[in-house]
Amino acid sequence: MSTTTETTTLTAIPHVIGGRHVPADGRVGPVFNPATGQQTGEVALASADLVHEAARTAQAAQRAWRDTGLVKRQQIIFRLRDLIASRGDELARIITAEHGKTVSDAHGEVTRGLENVEFCTSLMHHLKGEYSEQVAGGVDVHQVRQPVGVVACITPFNFPAMVPLWMVTTAVAAGNAVILKPSERDPSAAVWLADIFAEAGVPDGILNVVHGDKEAVDAILDDPIIRAVSFVGSTPIAKYIYARAAENGKRVQALGGAKNHMIVMPDADLDAAADAAVSAGYGSAGERCMAVSVVVAVGEVADDLIAKVSERIGGLKVGDGTDPASEMGPLITRDALDRVDGFVAGAEGEGARLVVDGRELQVDGDGFFIGPSLVDKVTPGMRVYDEEIFGPVLSVVRVDTYDEAVALINGNRYANGTAVFTRDGKTARQFEYDIEVGMVGINVPIPVPVGAFSFGGWKDSLFGDTHMYGAEAFNFYTRRKVVTTRWPDPSESQISLGFPTH
Repeated sequence: MSTTTETTTLTAIPHVIGGRHVPADGRVGPVFNPATGQQTGEVALASADLVHEAARTAQAAQRAWRDTGLVKRQQIIFRLRDLIASRGDELARIITAEHGKTVSDAHGEVTRGLENVEFCTSLMHHLKGEYSEQVAGGVDVHQVRQPVGVVACITPFNFPAMVPLWMVTTAVAAGNAVILKPSERDPSAAVWLADIFAEAGVPDGILNVVHGDKEAVDAILDDPIIRAVSFVGSTPIAKYIYARAAENGKRVQALGGAKNHMIVMPDADLDAAADAAVSAGYGSAGERCMAVSVVVAVGEVADDLIAKVSERIGGLKVGDGTDPASEMGPLITRDALDRVDGFVAGAEGEGARLVVDGRELQVDGDGFFIGPSLVDKVTPGMRVYDEEIFGPVLSVVRVDTYDEAVALINGNRYANGTAVFTRDGKTARQFEYDIEVGMVGINVPIPVPVGAFSFGGWKDSLFGDTHMYGAEAFNFYTRRKVVTTRWPDPSESQISLGFPTH
């Protein structure tokens, strides 16, 4: 916390359990305004015992929520949608105050979160079962979807509202109770959402917010009441959560890191490609799992493309996210700033060329700011290429052919999102066919699917079989039960030890 002659009152950020705001009863963690570098709050950090209490509370509430008619549940989700839409600016400013992204970017996050809320307003359709009559003589079979029970959602700092809305809304709509463990770096949005869910009519105990660090996460992974875990974060943590939760018999979806490549073909519109690279590479200071971090320049386009990107970087306004003129805000923490700083500082020593050095940016105050950086002549094996930076650093890899570009991407251990910029439909179609990545953009730099589809990558970007939101999310948060029915006449009853046939 910065030294000052004035006394700073820190906001106490509570848990939400059973509809009550529960203050810290022990450990707390600092929450900062990244634009000023000053501590603004203290968030309660849960003990394992508190996590277990929240799980028991959720379990006690879940049965009645499951028994609630689908029409009533659907009406509640409609009210939830209207409440968030009408108060989106309030939520966006809460996000900016703790994350640092611009208010306009935070508005975009809220809007994309609302897409899934709107998708869930059709829960009557998404929870439909199946029925087949007369599969054998007098025998009918039907399948129903039933909620898993109590589920946990462990969400990242970079989207403190959108990812919870992707996970929690679907889980609640499907009849589950939820333990939401948001990032302790920007936790207030989760508390706001819990209050809004309650205002919409979601009963107490159905959405509980428990803040914490590794102690809380491990308690979630080990608690036998919690039957499923959804996670978004880095690949090492995703692997850990997947392994530990699965070992404890839980259903798991764990989305990991990314190194998203954008191919620029020789026939591409270079102005459009440069605009896309800057927008997707530096938006939200590069703290997006779908950010473009590598531009793959095919053939002779690299020099012209780099010149156009450099020109656009020079016109960007970096500053406090609450300033309407700002296009990019700070990084989330001082540690994140130091980490990104290290990648930029070490690039030339690995043989790359530093075209634009974001460390040269000067912003008044103690905020966690670094400017956009552009690094040319990057190759696999360099740290700036191999590791997920999660900051405003755009690398350029030069290749001679389309086949080399595809081989580069398919050889990367991350496979979250990718894009190709071309004017040729045959190349675009071939790219879609060839590429081994979960989400693909054709002249779209951040191919985040709309709410009716699903979100998720391949390889080290996803552990588990199920993606987030869309129909796959309803699959994850429900279990299928198949019922075989026969109403025989008493005279038809007989003993048969043979295996049943049709």
